[in-house]
Amino acid sequence: MQARPLAVSGAWELTPVQHRDERGTFLEVFSDSALRAATGRGLKIAQVNTSVSKAGVVRGIHLSDVPPGQAKYVTCARGAVLDVVVDLRVGSPTFATWEGVLLDEVDRRAVFLSEGLGHGFCALTPEATVTYLCSTGYAPQHERSVNPFDAELAIAWPREDLEGNPLELFTSAKDAAAPSLSEAVRSGILPRLADVEAFLAAED
Repeated sequence: MQARPLAVSGAWELTPVQHRDERGTFLEVFSDSALRAATGRGLKIAQVNTSVSKAGVVRGIHLSDVPPGQAKYVTCARGAVLDVVVDLRVGSPTFATWEGVLLDEVDRRAVFLSEGLGHGFCALTPEATVTYLCSTGYAPQHERSVNPFDAELAIAWPREDLEGNPLELFTSAKDAAAPSLSEAVRSGILPRLADVEAFLAAED
């Protein structure tokens, strides 16, 4: 596994080794020991989610309170998505920084993001199938979100699919109604970097 730290601290792009022969392809989609060796972090999996999205669908930007927090290991088993990680930890040197990674069925990259970071993606193909390995189970009382089209975040969502055709972006009513970054800061719903660091230190 090759690991590349993203511009958002606490997030990595991970590229697995694929073994191909006349039968097809084999790879380790997830290995806790390989993840720990590459990033210094392991992942205790509490829940596995899968979403299937139409081309142009934008999901996110989602995060969880810290504690309990939710680390994620995200892959795309079918099609392709632009996966986006956003630093939403108040007080972080990279606060409001985002980076996108192409996840697809060709290179089969994954993105690992730590607690306190925001996550979303845009489907670039029909039936884009994304799987999330999560460190905690779904807890709606701890779920938070920021509007994916917020001008302050200025995420450069793709306007074309992989073949260069125009991509019409759309999201859920819930995500469209999510607060802007400034509103989220003012309302105090975003995690503070100091709290995230204390939580992670206690987990080690």
